[in-house]
Amino acid sequence: MSDLNALLEPGMLVEHPDQPDWGTGQVQSNITGKVTVNFPNAGKVVVDGRHVLLVPVLNPPPGLPEG
Repeated sequence: MSDLNALLEPGMLVEHPDQPDWGTGQVQSNITGKVTVNFPNAGKVVVDGRHVLLVPVLNPPPGLPEG
């Protein structure tokens, strides 16, 4: 897996590539490859960055805070 998840910082918006129904989540923390994200339709989820490459959302839809 890539180190791109290491660039994620609290406040950034992301999507889970395998769970599009979770919606656009906000990164809460990123500690040693464990990324905690608060998704609107799944709640707080800890993602193992070694197995999942989260997708940054650069242009959030209206109504979402910018990361």
